[in-house]
Amino acid sequence: MVRTLILMRHGKSEYPERVVDHDRPLAPRGRREAALAGDWLRETQPAIDAVCCSTAVRTRETLAATAVTAPVQFESAIYEASPRTLIELIQLTEPDVRTLLVVGHAPGMPWTAWELAANRDSEPAAELSRKFPTSALAILEFDRTWAELDAGTGDLVRFHVPR
Repeated sequence: MVRTLILMRHGKSEYPERVVDHDRPLAPRGRREAALAGDWLRETQPAIDAVCCSTAVRTRETLAATAVTAPVQFESAIYEASPRTLIELIQLTEPDVRTLLVVGHAPGMPWTAWELAANRDSEPAAELSRKFPTSALAILEFDRTWAELDAGTGDLVRFHVPR
């Protein structure tokens, strides 16, 4: 069974005065682009079975704007996570989940996509390595269980920036 992992960076956020980083909200552009990302996901990707989302306000608002309705686990460890931490979280995904969406931050999302990809010489990898802007999506496929997922075991099949 092929498993699909979608790594999404949160939408463009605002920088209000006296608001700590974790609590920054999305900017109007961030809401608009996250909604476009949700439309693209529904049009091009398998149905999402589960979501793992950072607890930061901007990631929660990004997920809401996508209108993805799969069950969600909010995970504080995604905020400022290293690729190793993110991979370990993904490895805990229930075996019956075929498509997982993870909503997080830079540099965690791009570094994790790069770490998991076996095909770093592909066009999607070249696009990802240039820039992983807000609301961007890296789509990876795996021919193994979530528990067996590790560095260099995935195929980076798409990189999409909703604009």
